[in-house]
Amino acid sequence: MPTALPLYTVLPFVTMLLAIALFPLWLPHWWESNRSKLTVAAALGAPVLVLYLARQPGALVHMAADYVSFIILLGGLYVIAGGVRLTGDLEATPRVNTAFLAAGSLLASLVGTTGASMLLIRPLLQTNRERARVTHTVVFFIFLVSNIGGMLTPLGDPPLFLGYLQGVPFAWTLRLWGPWLTMTVVLLTLHYVWDVRQYARETRAALRRDRTLMEPLRIRGALNGVWLTGVVAAVAFLHAPVRELAILALAGISLWRTPTAIRRANHFTAGPMVEVAVLFLGIFLTMIPALELLHVRGGELGVRQPWQFFWATGALSSFLDNAPTYLTFLALAQGLGLPAEVIGVPHLILAAISVGAVAMGANTYIGNAPNFMVKAIAESAGVRMPSFFGYMAYSGAVLLPLFAAVTVLFF
Repeated sequence: MPTALPLYTVLPFVTMLLAIALFPLWLPHWWESNRSKLTVAAALGAPVLVLYLARQPGALVHMAADYVSFIILLGGLYVIAGGVRLTGDLEATPRVNTAFLAAGSLLASLVGTTGASMLLIRPLLQTNRERARVTHTVVFFIFLVSNIGGMLTPLGDPPLFLGYLQGVPFAWTLRLWGPWLTMTVVLLTLHYVWDVRQYARETRAALRRDRTLMEPLRIRGALNGVWLTGVVAAVAFLHAPVRELAILALAGISLWRTPTAIRRANHFTAGPMVEVAVLFLGIFLTMIPALELLHVRGGELGVRQPWQFFWATGALSSFLDNAPTYLTFLALAQGLGLPAEVIGVPHLILAAISVGAVAMGANTYIGNAPNFMVKAIAESAGVRMPSFFGYMAYSGAVLLPLFAAVTVLFF
């Protein structure tokens, strides 16, 4: 049995997470290059790779299997969703905008928060192009479609798929319907009231243009819905490596059968997926010592109650990547020796970790990958988005009281 690891072995993991959180702010141009991200991931992952080649090679094999499954799922969803194009320009009433958010909140659990965000953000912006007051709608879009909506299946958000790879049953996440429904209904209601007030402040000329320049919604590449259904079925009913082979085959069929013009119109490139693959290579490698230490010494941290797991997981997910944060606190819970109801932890604690990781990724632009993507697309369409701290003013005023209510109701 290998001896216990010293605490300093978690430094590469901590540094990797800090790099993801801070380099986009401190070195934005340098960090834009995937080569720069690979440099950081390789430099921080190399010491852990050497350590575990000598200490416990089996841990590296297990990590590699989880990493490949994780990237294949995200890549498959990204490729297939990138072949669907929704266009149109509806009348930008509060009811229509809220319906967009509601649809996205459901869709996110089926095609992932990134897929749903990329599918719906452009038609939402097109619908609202005649209005001057749109910022709040994009912010609520990030809250709901890019984060909270992806709570009901392992396909919805990366932390939940990592949980599935660790042994959480596919249908277990449906247990989260209570927090999901509560937060979704509250946020949709609040957005509708907010948008009614903003709609009343639009000029008559803007509203007249909005009613005149309308186009019906049209969907191209609808056949990709069949391939998406296939991915859901593969994740639910197949096991590795057949599951991964099926997802790769479905993504390949999507690339083959979808007209190139659709992907070109969606600005589809491999860049975002390469970025995810590079960053998570570093994350998966560097987190191995942290997970081992939490299994052994997790009880010393004093986090034992569901509400503590909810807020601890959520607080870190707000500023660090929510996928490794989820695994970190899952390992902590497994190390406490509590009643083992599912993969070594009680149901309520696993629910607290899951909801905290998914929902509180909405607290900042860097909490979840789609957040920054939506911000960039909105700004390119002429929407004046809040700054990093300006966005946190929105999330602090809207989400923190909601999370407090969720704590009282569920944890």
